[in-house]
Amino acid sequence: MGPPLPALLLLWLALLAALPASAQPARIKPAPGDDLRSVYANAADIADGKRVADSTCARCHGAQGVSGMRGVPHLAGQRAGYLHAQLRAYQQGTQKHSPMEGSARFLRDDALVNVAAYYASLEPPRAASGKARAAAPDPVQAGRSAAAACSGCHGENGVTGMPGTPSLAGLEPKSFAAAMAAYKSGERRHDLMKSLAASLDETSIGNLALYYALLKPERAKTPVAGDAAAGKAAAAACSGCHGEAGVSTIPGTPSLAGQDAQYLAAATQAYRGGARRDETMKAPAAALDERAIRDVAAFYAAQTPQPPNVRKPLSLGELASRCDRCHGANGNSVEPLIPALAAQRAEWLERTLEAYRKGERKSAAMAAMSALLSETDVKALAAHYSRQTARPVVYVLVPGGKP
Repeated sequence: MGPPLPALLLLWLALLAALPASAQPARIKPAPGDDLRSVYANAADIADGKRVADSTCARCHGAQGVSGMRGVPHLAGQRAGYLHAQLRAYQQGTQKHSPMEGSARFLRDDALVNVAAYYASLEPPRAASGKARAAAPDPVQAGRSAAAACSGCHGENGVTGMPGTPSLAGLEPKSFAAAMAAYKSGERRHDLMKSLAASLDETSIGNLALYYALLKPERAKTPVAGDAAAGKAAAAACSGCHGEAGVSTIPGTPSLAGQDAQYLAAATQAYRGGARRDETMKAPAAALDERAIRDVAAFYAAQTPQPPNVRKPLSLGELASRCDRCHGANGNSVEPLIPALAAQRAEWLERTLEAYRKGERKSAAMAAMSALLSETDVKALAAHYSRQTARPVVYVLVPGGKP
């Protein structure tokens, strides 16, 4: 919301209004192509915009621009420049939505300017009522709590000291989740792991995967049998998937560097014998004899592990603070061309964010921001902004400049 007008400015405006017309400065007239034409609208323009809006827009967007229709945004109090830009995009077909394209197609641009100015002049909608959604638990902390049951075998920090048991620190999350699903289904045979996996839902497994992925990986603290130098040559066939020196860059494919050698050997034997089924592993494992399996395992165990490219997810507060950089404090934009989000319908905000995520709406900035969001993030942000108090904003026009 714009700051209150200083007393001196209010006095100046009052004196200006008292001057005869000949003594007052001419009204600022924007150039025809000015993106901010709607900001310069006068009372007559707004009245014309109301007539057009009442006959064309109100049936969907509601009287006074407050929508009562699910999935249809409020327009009251929205920033005029943004509204005009959106209406032009629908008119020109660069933004797709059949009802809006049909409504805007036959209107002159002056009418679009005036409609945008009219809706911007209205009192903003009230914030959504009801209890705010409880903040989602920190997934990393939840994963840490769940990992307490795993530390006896896999180590306090996910680095194993038990031969035959894999380290989990720095494990790629999709690989971890796939392994847990295989234990849960019985595709991987291990009675203890099957019972542990069966007690976890998909969210819990995801939390565990994230927690372990963010831990610093180290070489397993276990003895190694085999010839690492001989294993290097035999491991050449594995580098295409598991990476040079056992550091994978493929999501879902585990890194092998620094892993427990006995576990690696047992896993390779299971692929070779069919106890573990994976078409990409079947042929490479079948090509190795027992000695070569031990040597390859020794080679990978000696390599230095590297953390995967995984970041801790941002909290709702952190995400909202990033949005507020452009959309204003609590979603109250002070930029004429950037929309206000405060008190907007939540389901419309969800749909719009999803459209940016999928590339259906075009904006380099929004594509970059929305790419970081999960479906849960989208819902949380939409609910957050729908509950913020919307503030009107006043732009002071300066002759020779812009608001």
